[in-house]
Amino acid sequence: MESLGDKLKSAREGKGLSLDDAGKDTKITIRYLEALEKEDFSGFPGEAYITGFLRNYGTYLDLDVQELLSLYYALKIQEQPIPEQLLKKTPQVLPKIIIGVLLGIIIAGVCGRVVYYFINRPKTPSGTVAIVRGPAAYVMEGDSFERRFYRGDSILVPAGADQFKLELLSIGEEVTIHTPNGQVTVSLSQEANVELGKNAPGLTISAMDYTRNNADMGVLLRLELDSIQSQSTNVSAISGVTGQNASTMIFSSPNPYPFTLQLNFQGYCMFRWEILMERDRRDRNERYFQRGDPELGIQAQNGIRLWVSNAQAIKFQVIGGGKTVPVEIGGPGEVVVADIRWVRDDDNRYRLVVLRLET
Repeated sequence: MESLGDKLKSAREGKGLSLDDAGKDTKITIRYLEALEKEDFSGFPGEAYITGFLRNYGTYLDLDVQELLSLYYALKIQEQPIPEQLLKKTPQVLPKIIIGVLLGIIIAGVCGRVVYYFINRPKTPSGTVAIVRGPAAYVMEGDSFERRFYRGDSILVPAGADQFKLELLSIGEEVTIHTPNGQVTVSLSQEANVELGKNAPGLTISAMDYTRNNADMGVLLRLELDSIQSQSTNVSAISGVTGQNASTMIFSSPNPYPFTLQLNFQGYCMFRWEILMERDRRDRNERYFQRGDPELGIQAQNGIRLWVSNAQAIKFQVIGGGKTVPVEIGGPGEVVVADIRWVRDDDNRYRLVVLRLET
């Protein structure tokens, strides 16, 4: 029988599609598509992401989604370890005849209880009314929120001094949500961008898991405030950052743009880095470096957090917008934790700055 990964890969190749083509069409990151075809589920954030992506990818390839889910659940069962007690043979202590007698007594007792229940069970009133779940109302705390919503459920999204209400209207082939600027629809494992207001951050809504045309099952929604605007910071109010200080400000622009942090190792140090505010790149990397190691380039959209055991052991420079700027983050032997990220100032301009954090 063809495995789950082989079935996905054969269907994609049968349609003459590359992983790049499939990623662009489904809006699913290529590394997740590769993981599904290799049956490697260790890199997914959670179960809902696996089933959601599998439904979306299977529908895109014109495969039987229920069959794909059955194959996936079968793989999960196979991966479960066999309990140790089942691997050990338990010698029979009682003779077979005693076991048979005990089973007969147990069966007779169960049958007697069943008969007694049906004879003496209370009569169900003919006017019994089923309990109906009412709409739930939530409040978003922080920059992200994930929960299963049902039709009529709503959520208040605080943004500055204002609050914006969103409500789940329906679950069909797509999920329909009422927002302050009208209705938006989002498909399985895809995203919709919502403008809340003139001076409010944007909001991204993702439908992680639902069954099409089955509103009773609800939909797992993930809401995330725009990473740049939700982090908007008055540069002049940050300790150690002064508007035109070349040692803290790297670039200034009307809009943020991707940049690359390039590192050249001049000595022995432990270096750790983490990409900030990017959903698909939340992992942390760290290792020891020494003089002569190859240059390291780290690309980011919004920001990078750095931890260096010896700040002078690394020569930093930032490349972006056609410019290359050297950056100093500390002195010899100094342990430094710092962010290089975009912030917004009072003039609504964005500045790429170095922010020293407490160690």
